Amino acid sequence: MRDFENLQRKLSERRISRREFVTRATSMGLAAAIPSIIVSEEAKAASPKRGGKLRQAVRGGATSDSLEGATLVDTHNINTSWQVRSNLTEVTADGDVVGELAESWDASADAKTWTFNLRKGVEFHNGKSLEADDVLYSINLHRGEDSKSGASGVVSAIEEIKADGKGAVIFDLSEGNADFPFLMSDYHLTIGIAGTTGKDWDLGIGTGPFVLSEWDPGVRSATKRNPNYFKEGKPYFDEIETLNVGDVTSRSNALKTDEVDVVEDPDLKTLHLFGKTPGLKVVEAGGNKQYTIPMRTDMPPFDNNDVRLALKYAINRDALLKTILRGHGYVGNDHPIGRANRYLADHIPQREYDIDKAKFHVKQAGLSKLTVDLHAGDIYTGATDAAVLMKEQAAAAGIDLNIVKQPTDGYWSNVWMQEAYSMCYWSGRATEDWMFSTAYAEGAAWNDSFWTHARFNELLKVARGELNDAKRGEMYHEMQQIVRDEGGVAIPIFANFISVMKESVQTPEKTSGIWALDGNKNTERWWFA
Repeated sequence: MRDFENLQRKLSERRISRREFVTRATSMGLAAAIPSIIVSEEAKAASPKRGGKLRQAVRGGATSDSLEGATLVDTHNINTSWQVRSNLTEVTADGDVVGELAESWDASADAKTWTFNLRKGVEFHNGKSLEADDVLYSINLHRGEDSKSGASGVVSAIEEIKADGKGAVIFDLSEGNADFPFLMSDYHLTIGIAGTTGKDWDLGIGTGPFVLSEWDPGVRSATKRNPNYFKEGKPYFDEIETLNVGDVTSRSNALKTDEVDVVEDPDLKTLHLFGKTPGLKVVEAGGNKQYTIPMRTDMPPFDNNDVRLALKYAINRDALLKTILRGHGYVGNDHPIGRANRYLADHIPQREYDIDKAKFHVKQAGLSKLTVDLHAGDIYTGATDAAVLMKEQAAAAGIDLNIVKQPTDGYWSNVWMQEAYSMCYWSGRATEDWMFSTAYAEGAAWNDSFWTHARFNELLKVARGELNDAKRGEMYHEMQQIVRDEGGVAIPIFANFISVMKESVQTPEKTSGIWALDGNKNTERWWFA
């Protein structure tokens, strides 16, 4: 019975799924005990406890960070922002879109006009009631030709936003978009009070589950439970402390020495040891997180597609998966649509490590040898190691990658989208249109390869409004093929989202594969046992 008790404890601690519990209990000949155990565990999961202070060590912060939605770029400020602010909608761990500040929504038959009805009785932290004007102001900050927002591509199709009284907002789009409610959950598009400008965003006044008590950019944030939060029963924690700890060893040590309860993005080389450490557990979610290498197609030599193809063929993806991810992920095919997306074109042949083809494309580019600088910083665990491994792989094709190591602090403002060739990563997006509109559409603020392709952009607009599922899928498949063969980004591997935490930290049975830390909603969705 000891084995069964251990199995039951793992289920209680969410270390195994109900499906795995049933399978293993049945193999022990104890199927009769399953129904009562499952009901008991479901009852526990349905009634999370309230209280306690969650301390978490995350990565991806910089001293230049702000809590203004347009500028959000990585885990430390995104996670903090969602502690204090809300969106019109949110994406669940299952990948569905549900209302957040929007109670409901309706669309015209052509999906060009969307009406969002706001929840009644929602208040900002300073007591002001949420009104339609707050939504109009917040969304309009991301619009316009001069917008530098990471969501500029997402909102580019909005022709007009108008209020219908104080309780509803109407969006008129230039073309139909069946995924529009998903886009309103973009972490940039949080809702603040109309008129908020500049440093006032860093006061953190919003409608979120927590109230900001301290914000030290790139270092630390502290929040306390919002007693007037509009989601009944939430949040469960009383307080949150979020530390930016860029060094993976320091994050691990903070957990081992009881300075924090949760760390994200642990060192995969030693991950197995955490799983064996009493009092700790590993939570892992597969999804669309992708390690990318953007090439600025507006700069030589990357304006030549043969150069780009040579570099793509010079990557040994299987070796990166094994060495950098320790198998915690899957190989990529040089387009950004992952296994969590609906229209993944898994029929496209997988690009393999091919030295002969790499050499061929170098020659086709009119070069006898290709030498380029690859800028790398530890923006994710193993990023610099991946760059060094790629250098070794490319050398066999006569390609010389000069690795330029960069500091983590300031990487997103000083290196990414500045240098011609650099290491990067994306958390992916819940829909194909969202991902393509954010990072591949012509003119999108975060089109980090500065890529433009007439056919791709034509398909992007048409697919948004196509309500026939089969036709829509065909268009997204063609777009993935175009990006794979002509795009300016190499995407060799997709990585799982991994967190290590104390056993006392409880999570839902399924955590999100869209962004780290349960979709960066962990502070609202998790609790202490």
